[in-house]
Amino acid sequence: MIPFSVLDLSPIVQGATAADAFRNSLDLAQHAERWQYKRYWLAEHHNMPGIASAATAVVIGHVANGTKTIRVGSGGVMLPNHAPLVIAEQFGTLASLYPDRIDLGLGRAPGTDMKTARALRRNLASSADNFPNDVSELQRYFSAEEAEVENQYLEDGRQVRAVPGSGLNVPIWLLGSSLYSAQLAAEMGLPFAFAAHFAPAALMQALDMYRSQFRPSEHLQKPYAMVTTNVFAADTTTEARKLFTSLIQQFINLRRGTPTKLLPPVDDVNSILDAGERVGIEHTLNYSIVGDKASVKEGLQRIIEETEADEIMVAAQIFDHTARLRSFEIVAELHEELHQELDKTSA
Repeated sequence: MIPFSVLDLSPIVQGATAADAFRNSLDLAQHAERWQYKRYWLAEHHNMPGIASAATAVVIGHVANGTKTIRVGSGGVMLPNHAPLVIAEQFGTLASLYPDRIDLGLGRAPGTDMKTARALRRNLASSADNFPNDVSELQRYFSAEEAEVENQYLEDGRQVRAVPGSGLNVPIWLLGSSLYSAQLAAEMGLPFAFAAHFAPAALMQALDMYRSQFRPSEHLQKPYAMVTTNVFAADTTTEARKLFTSLIQQFINLRRGTPTKLLPPVDDVNSILDAGERVGIEHTLNYSIVGDKASVKEGLQRIIEETEADEIMVAAQIFDHTARLRSFEIVAELHEELHQELDKTSA
């Protein structure tokens, strides 16, 4: 059975603080580890009142330190915001502290608005255009070949080394919601994760492109595609649909230019949306699975069959932490059920 993993945006809910969000993230990660999720990734966003994981490498360290076996990583680091050497040093440090447990997922978008992108002191246009070169530079910093030149001086500039980082071969993933990253991941022979949880339109085309154009590399011999989807699971469908309204409010407020902390669920979310916003939500979040255990199982089976994904990553921006834990627990139970059913079918 394909593995399931967790994407955490470390939500800051109304009435709480970033410190609360970090405690909740660690608690969820510890539960996810016991429930046998494979990975726990955190995402870089800036100037978002409801997302605490802006300093992504720091939060990854917090989660990795409080867990033992689950892989922890970025879903992702927005590379145009950073010099590749800085990211190599950060993730080299993490990989040194937590060997064989750290993933580096990379995104090409800034993860914020244009004004904030400028405040990050990067030229956004040129940085995005340099994305393939920046990924290659990161790979060089992590490579064994770089470690071998420790005592050499090379005039081409490669004497600059990531310390720590050199020789650690931290696994790099490319993340995306369009065809660009799918094509680049295929060309570079890297694993690919598609963000269907907020931009599902190009999902199938991107997966087809990635698989058909994939070139084996020293990092990966055959394509490996992960699909991220929202899952809001509860003991009743009515409860799950209400939990889902917190994410709907978050998206709408972001599009209105008034981002907020994650708001409590509401009974009738349509009453606060206009017609255009309802259409936008249906388009943006139509790959979300919302319901009781039976309907969530059906939704997960459908996505697995449609996408033939090698791995499913689950996101859930749920206001109440206990309800959030229960949602991920239900998904973990379903993973075990699906695994058992597959074993019976194969027998």
